[in-house]
Amino acid sequence: MAEAPIGGLCPPRFAAVRAAFEANFASGTELGARFALVIEGEIAVDLIGGWADRAQIRPFAADTLTPIFSTTKALAALMIARLVSAGRLDYCQRVAEVWPEFAAAGKAGVTVEQVMSHRAGLPGFADRMAASDWFDWELVCSKLAAMSPMWKPGDQSGYHPVTFGYLAGEIFRRVDGRSLGTALREDIAAPLGLDLWIGLPDAEHGRCADVRRPSSMPDLGVMNEPKRVAFFTPWSSPGGVPQAEWRRAEIPSVTGHATAPALARLMAILAGGGVLDGRQYLTAETIEAAARSRGRGEDLVLPYDLAWGAGFLRNEGLGVYGPGGQTFGHSGWGGSCAFADPERRLSGAYVMNRQSAELIADARARRLIDAAYAGL
Repeated sequence: MAEAPIGGLCPPRFAAVRAAFEANFASGTELGARFALVIEGEIAVDLIGGWADRAQIRPFAADTLTPIFSTTKALAALMIARLVSAGRLDYCQRVAEVWPEFAAAGKAGVTVEQVMSHRAGLPGFADRMAASDWFDWELVCSKLAAMSPMWKPGDQSGYHPVTFGYLAGEIFRRVDGRSLGTALREDIAAPLGLDLWIGLPDAEHGRCADVRRPSSMPDLGVMNEPKRVAFFTPWSSPGGVPQAEWRRAEIPSVTGHATAPALARLMAILAGGGVLDGRQYLTAETIEAAARSRGRGEDLVLPYDLAWGAGFLRNEGLGVYGPGGQTFGHSGWGGSCAFADPERRLSGAYVMNRQSAELIADARARRLIDAAYAGL
């Protein structure tokens, strides 16, 4: 491996973060990566290093975009919270009130918060389909509307790796009229100058980092039917199309692209009482409601004891986003993550293009986050 160029902003008080960042590369577990820490809305650390391509010719640069996979769910959760904050939606509201077709097959009582906390019983599709069917929004939403829950909604959580994006996205579209990715861009990303996207325009594709996939699937423990449909069917994730089509697809669970500073600044809205750069994006009450636990216990899909908020993964019991018990965020397959700590008014994000087989607890990100907290 060629020597990885490393640079960026890192004040002396956070020297341990730079040391951890360099150690990740020295261990051979990185290709390209970036880590950002935001305190009181301002970027305090922005480390960047390595390569954007597998051939190690193109450095990982300030404008390099990285696929963030399930970290995208944090963006979707924030956009749903925007509707709640504006009084246009309520977490306790029945989904069928805004999406009438969803009432079919015993789902009339399913609430928005049950969907957002992965408790709706719709983690994937058991019936055979083409992996490319995921790129037909109307088709997937019609299948979800007609589907019977795999367990009693509200009883347990079972991670919805891909379907979450269609559920949250269709709820958003039915209320707002725009796609969630379009609204994110128009209402938040563009006004704040944040380089993050759900649905990447063709003109931006040349900035994307190559992704080196892991050599194995994550260890999900003892197999059951929810795990099988969520991860282990040939159609469990979107595929079978050119990479450009995947990048431009607006799937608010998996197709996000971002830089680490953009993600960390977005999460600063949640860490800072809903305010960023002098503008109120969310009420403090909505943030508390979004982050509140909807029940903690062994997840039916992921092999962890989890506490889900309304689309956000709570740090309690996990400790993957530092020491804070009130911290929340989301992680993506392979290692990316974004988090908000409202107690310290701090947020952060890690992106990379060499994936591990981890779904939540990637060791590279944990080393960086732990070092960041040590510098506070």
